[in-house]
Amino acid sequence: MEPQELKAALGAGLLSFPVTPFGRDGAFNGKAYADHVGWLSGFKASVLFAAGGTGEFFSLSPEEIPAIVRTAKEAANGIPIVSGCGYGTSMAIQLAKAAQKAGADGILLLPHYLIAASQEGLYTHIKAVCDAVEIGVMVYNRDNSIITAETLARLCEACPNLVGFKDGSGDIGLVRQITATLGDRLTYLGGMPTAELFADAYLGAGVTTYSSAVFNFVPKLAQDFYAALRGGQHERTNAILSAFFYPFLKIRNRSKGYAVSAIKAGVRLVGFDAGNVRAPLTDLTADEMDMMAELIGPYRA
Repeated sequence: MEPQELKAALGAGLLSFPVTPFGRDGAFNGKAYADHVGWLSGFKASVLFAAGGTGEFFSLSPEEIPAIVRTAKEAANGIPIVSGCGYGTSMAIQLAKAAQKAGADGILLLPHYLIAASQEGLYTHIKAVCDAVEIGVMVYNRDNSIITAETLARLCEACPNLVGFKDGSGDIGLVRQITATLGDRLTYLGGMPTAELFADAYLGAGVTTYSSAVFNFVPKLAQDFYAALRGGQHERTNAILSAFFYPFLKIRNRSKGYAVSAIKAGVRLVGFDAGNVRAPLTDLTADEMDMMAELIGPYRA
């Protein structure tokens, strides 16, 4: 897929990050992944992200990522696949090239590892990754990788294949400055954990889509919320927030890392063999699994 085609696909609807299932031996479970991605492909996500944040990118070895991308491509019934990418510049370049070779339609460049960097350093890092591949690139604005509008504008001039900006910072002022400055040069994606909780604010800032983690296990509800959001049906979005997302937030906030663990728990509860999360994450307790099961019950697809 050409970068501009991917840019259009990113802006065409709801996005999601399938979880990465692991077997009892802790290894990637390709069959379970294909089963889940194949199921998700029937609920009209416009792009799926393989080995992303919800897919435990941070716990995967570099050697595992191409296999995950290939499996997603084969199972997704034509839905574009974007691969997670990150760490230091040298490793990020290697991962980006490997993902492209494995068939990824684009990459999402997650924050680099550990240390803060200057704007010039971020520019050099992101440009090097963009230059290393022909496929489309999205940058993830979060944590130690916060990009100013000026830096992003420089990158847009230098990197034709930079097609997306995903924000997980929650800084609506910065996001609005970026969307106002760069207009339709990029597709803008919401990337806060449980993005639906912030979707109204981001829509007002010019961010028209987001990645839905709960799409992993309640895809119909996720699409219902997205359609109501884009249709300006505030009573409907408020009702879904109150009935599902705020109770989910209470479970998610019970422990560090549950923004991923609770999603994987949901996938198991709707009948897919997702396996456990990898350390340093921990799985939900039995009581918390019961809470999730009760919450999910009315919304199972």
